[in-house]
Amino acid sequence: MSWGSEQQRYQGYEGYQGQQDYQGQQGQQGQQGYDYGYGQQPDPYGQGRQPQVPQLYGYGSGYVDHGQVYVTETAPLPVIEPEPAADAAVRTELSPDAGEPESPAAEPAPKAKGSGRDRYFDALRAVALVRVVAYHTFGWAWAGLVFPSMGVMFALAGSLMAKSLERPALTVVKSRMRRLLPPFWFWGFFVVVAMLIHDWMPGWQIVFWIVPVGDPPGNQWGIQAWEILWYLRTYLWFVLMSPLLLKVFRKAPLPVLLLSLAPIMVFQYAWQPPYDRFGSGLTDFATFLFCWLVGFAHREGVLQRLKPALVILASLALLAYGGWYAFAHQAEFGTYDLDEVPVAQTFWSAGFVTLLMYFKAYYNVDFAWLARFKRLDRTVTIFNGRAVTIYLWHEIALVLAVPLIDQFWKVPAFEKWLPLESQWFMFGIGWVLIWVAIPLVGWVEDVAAKKKPKLLP
Repeated sequence: MSWGSEQQRYQGYEGYQGQQDYQGQQGQQGQQGYDYGYGQQPDPYGQGRQPQVPQLYGYGSGYVDHGQVYVTETAPLPVIEPEPAADAAVRTELSPDAGEPESPAAEPAPKAKGSGRDRYFDALRAVALVRVVAYHTFGWAWAGLVFPSMGVMFALAGSLMAKSLERPALTVVKSRMRRLLPPFWFWGFFVVVAMLIHDWMPGWQIVFWIVPVGDPPGNQWGIQAWEILWYLRTYLWFVLMSPLLLKVFRKAPLPVLLLSLAPIMVFQYAWQPPYDRFGSGLTDFATFLFCWLVGFAHREGVLQRLKPALVILASLALLAYGGWYAFAHQAEFGTYDLDEVPVAQTFWSAGFVTLLMYFKAYYNVDFAWLARFKRLDRTVTIFNGRAVTIYLWHEIALVLAVPLIDQFWKVPAFEKWLPLESQWFMFGIGWVLIWVAIPLVGWVEDVAAKKKPKLLP
């Protein structure tokens, strides 16, 4: 998707374009879409008329560089990081930090007691992943208002990063990159080869397929697979900047937290970042900076010291402004979808994650009751242990679901009894394919974490 796109994002996949209902009529099987699309990109920057809308940068914007098509989005998440247990037990991470034991240093603030993982954060991460897949299936504009997945995941990652930085900063940064890059390279090998087969010829920008500090290039044929990489790029920016950010945050926690909302307003009203890789990354960084820092605030014990009334009022004010901005600027952006409106995304996510993190910090919530529901608890564990896998491969799973469902139409019994035209059916098939991918390719996360490879975590 693209921030400020003049056109609707949801256009059907190649060969399945349009917003038509899948009718399943004779001669039409496989020709119409499921309302699953990834957006018609704005007129390529520098290839004709200039985009007309004010925001053509940042989270989800598409641009062209040296003849390559670039898109910096969709959802959310990834490189997703679980919360370490209160007793600093060895963790089994679901992210670039998976399975890395934390140092036993004393916490600056009280934590929930108990052994094992913090199931509250694990549950939030699992919900965020489900919401991401649902959004990419249905394209619900209201999904971000119900649960801003990307903001939540950046807040969780920020909390874990602050804890990890009790160790030498260089060691932590190297660890994060080691855990992220092998799963990315493994996935990227298949995507890059497929695009090369489909007439893609990269330039020097292919280096971003090695270390995605900028948006990796690609062609339109493979856009549905690689457009999600904006999250990995933004995560790497935060990881690289965290040693400095944490030092600044510790000098004046609350003022720094509040001032982190200023950059996105500057980009909106004073200075527009360039319409390129750097500008896109800068806008995404500004959009989710508050969420990352509120993770610091949780880990450093800042939230616990605040009065409930103050936190609730401030959070509601942030939510109110973010919601108002999204709906008040529908004409400008063509939607109230937070993923298309960076200012609204910033403030809504800020208010939402502040409440979630404060609830955790002030009341020491740990969701230990999940252990009583063994299947649910096991599912949450798998989601957290294979979060990078789910995030990277879910778009490919949804794309493959379309031609697979086309084959179902050829079986009269399936055509009669199965809801083949329903997007919910495609959602279900997509999850089946995701669950197939988890044991097939998820072991790469174990290898990256220097653990014994397993089919399931």
